[in-house]
Amino acid sequence: RAPRARASAAPRRAGLVVTNMGPEMKSAIDKFVGSNKIVVFMKGNKEQPRCGFSNTVVQVFKSMEVPFETVDILEDEGLRAGMKVYSDWPTFPQVYLDGEFYGGCDIIVDTYKDGTLKEAVDVALMS
Repeated sequence: RAPRARASAAPRRAGLVVTNMGPEMKSAIDKFVGSNKIVVFMKGNKEQPRCGFSNTVVQVFKSMEVPFETVDILEDEGLRAGMKVYSDWPTFPQVYLDGEFYGGCDIIVDTYKDGTLKEAVDVALMS
């Protein structure tokens, strides 16, 4: 598993920082990431990414020819803010493998290049 940097939630607006999430949202996210082997919380979706970083992650997984799910965080501001708290990661995309936070775009690209992403995906898909 790639090392994970810790960062605090980024503000949505000046002076407003979301620091917690409701139990219903946490439960729904837990269930979704736990029932899908690869999940990307991103801007847009795999058919239509809406930022370059999200597109990069989608292209990596498409090139690997593995099944993955995407969640468009732009459709729900509460989810977007909540995911920053859930993962303790301030930016998108956020990738989960086998229910565990793996990293963002830079980590996906680096681990794709060095082969460790393929290993992690293989393990996730076999579990």
